Amino acid sequence: MAKITYIEANGTEHVVDVPNGLTVMEGARDNDIPGIEADCGGACACSTCHVYVAPDWVDRLPAKDPMEEDMLDFAWQPDPVRSRLTCQIKVTEALDGLVVNMPEKQI
Repeated sequence: MAKITYIEANGTEHVVDVPNGLTVMEGARDNDIPGIEADCGGACACSTCHVYVAPDWVDRLPAKDPMEEDMLDFAWQPDPVRSRLTCQIKVTEALDGLVVNMPEKQI
């Protein structure tokens, strides 16, 4: 299990325990975290689970695959370094303490 902090665009923080094996998106969905819509249900077919990963976590996450890179082109104000799709990040013990910031909106 990993403790993940989701920060809404307005600064509201939600700290939740997410079981290993789920995705960061599923952790948000299962805990009713606003700001991550996940319209495609985690199929990497939209960009509505887009977040900005805290700078100190960027190099600690698995690399983006080409499909995630392509979908991020459709996200709201993507950052080439910090933007990720939460449906593509699997939770492990190594993610304990992860901090993600939601964008102002999802498109």
